[in-house]
Amino acid sequence: MIETYAYARAGFLGNPSDGYYGKTIALLVRNFRARVILYPSARLEIRPSKADIPIFESLDDLYQTTRWRGYYGGIRIIQALVVRFMDYCKEQGIELPDRNFTLEYESTVPLRLGMGGSSAIITAALRALCLYYEVAPPLPIQARLALETETLELGVSAGLQDRVIQAYEGIVYMDFNKQLMSERGFGEYQSLDLKSMKDVYVAYRRSLSEGTEVFHNNIRERWNLGEPAIVDAMQEWASYAERGRTALLNGDRGKLHQLINANYDLRATLYNISQGNREMIHAARLVGASSNFAGSGGAVVGLFDGDAMFEKLTQEMAKLDVAVIRPQIAPMPTKAPTRVDRG
Repeated sequence: MIETYAYARAGFLGNPSDGYYGKTIALLVRNFRARVILYPSARLEIRPSKADIPIFESLDDLYQTTRWRGYYGGIRIIQALVVRFMDYCKEQGIELPDRNFTLEYESTVPLRLGMGGSSAIITAALRALCLYYEVAPPLPIQARLALETETLELGVSAGLQDRVIQAYEGIVYMDFNKQLMSERGFGEYQSLDLKSMKDVYVAYRRSLSEGTEVFHNNIRERWNLGEPAIVDAMQEWASYAERGRTALLNGDRGKLHQLINANYDLRATLYNISQGNREMIHAARLVGASSNFAGSGGAVVGLFDGDAMFEKLTQEMAKLDVAVIRPQIAPMPTKAPTRVDRG
């Protein structure tokens, strides 16, 4: 039996330029994870988790669950991954053995909060498939396959940032240079020293979220049309990530605070941001912490200075029904992909 994991993530700087040939910094959030178990079986089966089972206690339960989870579970994205994985193997001349399997999955990643929930499921499942069939794509290719599962197979608009940080783990600076992306399908990725990330928090809503598909509105269309405000903003966000990498390497927390806040402030001039999301940003800044979206709304990330500020931050966020955590970024060897004897 094969058991694999992939974790939530938080975009730190440069987001949302990753889908527009920009640059970003992201960090892993091991506090939440997707888990996949895969084992040989007579037939190929992808077993549903709770998110896939359309059984509810009442109309209100259906409504609340749908608003929180969305309309889809994980089966469709895992099925899409298997198809993309097979195509990749054919492209590489890899002949897969005729061996069926059963795949089970579960996830604790908060849904519809822009923390990489769907890509965590895909990444964990991809790791299981690679172990089962003894295929070893390089990490940049694994990230690309995870992205193509959603973009090519399911027609979902997405960027590489989530998939890169979930493949590489830790803290990663990403440069999605257009020429590199066009020539080889992935950018330049640099893992940063974990020690450089100190006193960072992630806060996320406990109540209903609007979801990524609502948040992204018409930015892609405006970028495709070459609207100067959007093109310039993507370049500015990319510069925040570049300057943030330098600040991290130099231990310049003051500059990091400034860049984190600037990242959100620019976003607020272009995106239609809900009242609940604005409240989280302002609550963090009220106590002196910096704040930026961790993804597409519903969760924020930033720096705080000392335990006293973290306590104040937690108290302010609690008034909004928002949870605050210190993200666990460092590797957990016991959670690495493993083979387990069944029975």
